Amino acid sequence: MSLSGKQKAAMLLLSLDAATASELVKGLDAKAVQELAVELAYLDAAGLKNNTESFDIAQEFCSSLITPEKGFQIDDFLNELLIASIGQAKAESIQTQIHSLLHKRDPFIPIRSANSQILSSVLSNEHPQAVAVVLSELPAKKSSEVLGLLEESIRFNAISRMAKSESVTLEAKIRIAEAISKKIEALTTKDTGQPAAMPTEQPLRKVAVILRNLGKEIRDSLIKAIKEKDAQAGESVSNLMILWEDIPLVTDRSLQESLRGIDSRKMALALHKAEDKIVKKIKSNISERANAALDEEVSLMPNPKKEDIAVSREELVQILRENNEKGELAFIED
Repeated sequence: MSLSGKQKAAMLLLSLDAATASELVKGLDAKAVQELAVELAYLDAAGLKNNTESFDIAQEFCSSLITPEKGFQIDDFLNELLIASIGQAKAESIQTQIHSLLHKRDPFIPIRSANSQILSSVLSNEHPQAVAVVLSELPAKKSSEVLGLLEESIRFNAISRMAKSESVTLEAKIRIAEAISKKIEALTTKDTGQPAAMPTEQPLRKVAVILRNLGKEIRDSLIKAIKEKDAQAGESVSNLMILWEDIPLVTDRSLQESLRGIDSRKMALALHKAEDKIVKKIKSNISERANAALDEEVSLMPNPKKEDIAVSREELVQILRENNEKGELAFIED
């Protein structure tokens, strides 16, 4: 993610204790402090604070705000920062504005933060199009959790609409987000889920990643429903469940089973100039004998053609896809 200047400043404040951060912002006017506070709240609400090493370091510096029961609390940090900087009255006013600005920036934040059980309960009475929109705005793993809790007919209709990539206007999305958020708020006064950043996957890829987290029976029935309405889309979803770049996300045991018996020359071709994390993942899940054969093939291999590398990688991925269809592949989702 490319951070803006304000977001970088917010991350800097996160790396300090509230007292030190307050000293830095004391010379700023209320509007500037509000903008920084909004960025702090957004980084937390969107789940971005968990995706950077810098935040792990920041937690150590914020020891004064850490309790054994709750851990680092961004609301406490913001509250202390604002009160120390501009006073209690202005701090309360800005906190109110922060929530309003966050809602305008991303109306789905409260929905992403909702407990999966509560969210599935709300969606069970919604139109399939609304369900599809909400699922597409959730991180893939949470979408899978919610989808698995919905009735079969709702799952079919929602996934079918997602697979069709039906266009929904921004205004319609906002209306859906507002309606669902109000119903969630009516059911609970405290969210228990963890906010997360929205993936930027293409629609069919998003559907595929959601489905691969489901049990084989549910997954197969949903793919069948998609194929009945659009055979090409169904086939694409099946193939998009596992791509070359997904290999590091395959669990070790299921990857070991899939790699058994693969020709060492084909594997050497596939790994030529591959990303280190993919090479390490594969080499750590084959036997010493297979590693030795692989190293020998690499040492004897001339400079291969790009098309030969692509073909070898696709053949290896196809083996993983076949095992995934059998329900023999498991993933470690982010």
